[in-house]
Amino acid sequence: MRLSQVCARRLIGPALLSVGLFAASARAADAPVQLKLSHWVPPSHPLQQSIEDWAADIKTESGGTITSVVFPAEQLGKAFDHYDMARDGIADGAYVSPGYQPGRFPIIGLSDVPFNYGDAKSGTAAVDSWYRAYAAREMKDVHYCFTFIQDPGTLFSKLRISMPSDVKGLKIRPANATTAAFVTLLGGNNVQASAPQSRDLLERGVADGIFFPWGSTILFGIDKVTKFAINAQFYTATFVWVLNKDKYEAMSPAQRLVIDHHCTSDWAVRFASPWADFEAAGRDKIRAEPGHEVVDLTQEQLAAWKSAAAPLKSAWAAGVRKIGADPAAIEAKFDASLAEHHAAVP
Repeated sequence: MRLSQVCARRLIGPALLSVGLFAASARAADAPVQLKLSHWVPPSHPLQQSIEDWAADIKTESGGTITSVVFPAEQLGKAFDHYDMARDGIADGAYVSPGYQPGRFPIIGLSDVPFNYGDAKSGTAAVDSWYRAYAAREMKDVHYCFTFIQDPGTLFSKLRISMPSDVKGLKIRPANATTAAFVTLLGGNNVQASAPQSRDLLERGVADGIFFPWGSTILFGIDKVTKFAINAQFYTATFVWVLNKDKYEAMSPAQRLVIDHHCTSDWAVRFASPWADFEAAGRDKIRAEPGHEVVDLTQEQLAAWKSAAAPLKSAWAAGVRKIGADPAAIEAKFDASLAEHHAAVP
């Protein structure tokens, strides 16, 4: 070995050690931060574990200076209020359904148009990669972390439904603003309720059906008050994980970097995956339940549903134009992201 290489190695070793000691020293000097992380599903929901895993990894990387407490099941506030809770500091991290507030976040609404995704994992990678370019515009009140989607859900009902025309006159609980618009297009009537409130509406006859994911239908007891489900990758609800901006900005540079490492597309997929697996497994469980019929559509019936949903894309575009954005350009980037991540519905 040359003398120059020996000398270089002797210099690099202490230098790396010095950098490591400096980083450790910086972490040790950081003021402790505790995050209040809020969501609105039961603690038995897979999302609870995802949030706990996200928080635990942040604690490890921050050298224990960033810790978290998770508040499930609307303990800090109603599902509809979680964006504003993060904005106002009621929660430091919040699970938000943009579709619960029609018109407030028009760009991300493209993600909720029916028949976009084949599954939640590739779909999450696609939608988060796409939406990062627009999050700062639409969600400027908070610190955006990432976007993710649930595994494609469907329409559960008390009456057998196989064609779009079967919805006319029925009372349906929509999953978000887009499925609410779809119900209206089909001649149905929307009954608004958050996920935790939905079983009661169906049980009391206030609603005849509900757009919901497969596994959560069992978790929330909705399988006890419905008899039919359409077997299709029907719709997806899109969610964002956001942080209180002041809390983030008050952290040290080293702590903010830790948060940044956990607000990526890779973390979005990691966050969404346990829930995705849970929902996908629910389809066979529902099919096996006595008294339930999973309605398999013919190609003609599926084509009729897709045709009925087509005007939703035009309505989305009109909403985006109202805020001065270009829907054609946004949709082109969305489609490109779907293709890049092999996420489009087959």
